[in-house]
Parts: sequence; structure tokens; C-alpha cells
Amino acid sequence: MGDDVDEIEMDEGGGGRSKKMLIVVVLLVLLLLGGAAAAYFTGLLQPVIDMLTGGDGQQTEEVISEDAIEQAPGVPENVGFVDLPEILVNLNTGAGKQSYLKIRVSLEVADQSMLPQVEQMMPRIIDNFQVYLRELRPEDLSGSEGMFRLREELLIRVSAAAKPAKINDVLFKEMLVQ
Repeated sequence: MGDDVDEIEMDEGGGGRSKKMLIVVVLLVLLLLGGAAAAYFTGLLQPVIDMLTGGDGQQTEEVISEDAIEQAPGVPENVGFVDLPEILVNLNTGAGKQSYLKIRVSLEVADQSMLPQVEQMMPRIIDNFQVYLRELRPEDLSGSEGMFRLREELLIRVSAAAKPAKINDVLFKEMLVQ
């Protein structure tokens, strides 16, 4: 009976060592895979990959013809841009504290042939912007939602003032709330 006990104790000791070795091997494999992934994503393996694939390491640039640009979806044809002068207005704070808005925008006109007509209507467009902007509160301009609402409201006003010219978008060049 004493011999059976010694055999059982020896088997348990050997199994513990093999589990530890298995854990060490798995950790080493994971460490190597992680290092290889990090080297790949940081670009350190690019020379090795180029050497194995026969590449020369230089990126080829795709040449895009003008016909492809004209046929590409979402690229508007014949658009023009009109820069508005810088607008500086007092915001409606309601309290004794003064707050200002300084804004520079550009208008995207759907047809370049309408640019002279839009420029002729510039005093009316600026007046509509001034009246609207002076009634804004600083909290109306906070966050991306405030910027989106401001863009939409300005687009509505400029479209009404510049009719029959079609204005596609109001593009912010600079906006400062102080």
C-alpha cells in the first residue's frame, strides 16, 4: 500500500509542472502574436512584407481622370462659392454681461452662372443674417447640435434672400463666441 501512495503523489507533481509549462508557452505565443501585430500596424514590418511579396515599397498612386470625377456620385457639377464678409454681432444675453459672435461663412451656389446674382443680393443676405444672429443666445450655439441648427437656419434665410438662385449649403470658415 505504501507504494501506491508514492505513485499518486508523483503523478500529481508532474501534472502541475506540465500545466505551468503549458501556461508559459501560451503566454509566449500570445506575446509574440501581439508584438507582430503591433509591428505590422506601426509599419515596422512593411520592408519585410515588401521583400517577401516582391514589392518595391513605394505606394502606387491611382490616376483619376476628369471624366471619373464628373461621373462620381455626390460630386456636384458647376458649383460656385461666394465668401461673405466677416460678421460680428452682440448675442442676446438678457443680462448685463455682453457676449459676441464673430462668424465668417461661404455660400455654396448650385450654378456658377448665378454667382453675380447672389453677389448682387449680398446686402439683403447680410441683413437677414444680422437680424437672425442678434437674437441668438450663447447657449443656442453650444455643441454640434447648435452648429447644425445654425447652419440650417442660415441656409433657409439665404435661400429666401437669394431667390431664384439655389444655395446648396452654408459653409463655416470661422466662428467665435466670446
